[in-house]
Amino acid sequence: MAKLDNILAYANSLLEIHEYKDYCPNGLQVEGKTQVNKIITGVTACMALLDVAVEKQADIVLVHHGYFWKGENPIVVGMKKNRLQLLLQNNINLVAYHLPLDDHASLGNNMQLAKRLNWNYQGKQELVCYGELNQVSTGEELALQLQQGLGQEPLYIAANDKTIKRIAWCTGAAQNFINNAVALDVDAYISGEISEPTVHIARELNIHYFAAGHHATERYGIQALGQHLAKQFGLEHEFVDIANPV
Repeated sequence: MAKLDNILAYANSLLEIHEYKDYCPNGLQVEGKTQVNKIITGVTACMALLDVAVEKQADIVLVHHGYFWKGENPIVVGMKKNRLQLLLQNNINLVAYHLPLDDHASLGNNMQLAKRLNWNYQGKQELVCYGELNQVSTGEELALQLQQGLGQEPLYIAANDKTIKRIAWCTGAAQNFINNAVALDVDAYISGEISEPTVHIARELNIHYFAAGHHATERYGIQALGQHLAKQFGLEHEFVDIANPV
């Protein structure tokens, strides 16, 4: 058992949450038990994840995508009411870390993605990381690596007559950072999601582009954070992967 306040103070400091201007609150979002034994982690605090947390008698649901996003309707009705009611009735804490978890130097989504795919990290510009592959690859070879590593076929927009050595990447809905990637003089850019204009930008600026899946690219940071906290505080931890093709 560990005190909730001690876990939150440690995690908030570890992820330096006060350094980020985010679209949602980072840290505790819904208060539950003050003593913690088990953490359930997942990418998004959807009802399916909450149901598993109740079944497994979790004390904390720790996610990358929580609630109370900037600009959303604040009224507690419908889906929002059902989610909050389930958490409150079962006295379960909801804790979420968004941009701080994307960006963390070891536990973050970007670094964990590079670790999983064996990419050589060299640095970052804001949230966009850059580095090199272990060997020169074609676009088709990198697409296959992404598919095998993440279990999901990426959407691939090919550049003309260009092999890939230098890459940039940013997990999740980071398609709008493609111009940042081009400025880094890389051969390819990998994000989670894609938008309609991204296709034209990639083609006209002649950069290989891969949309590897928002969920697929962001499964690993929250697992790493959950494992780290479990080890630090002597807790039980289980990651629950609620499949999402986006």
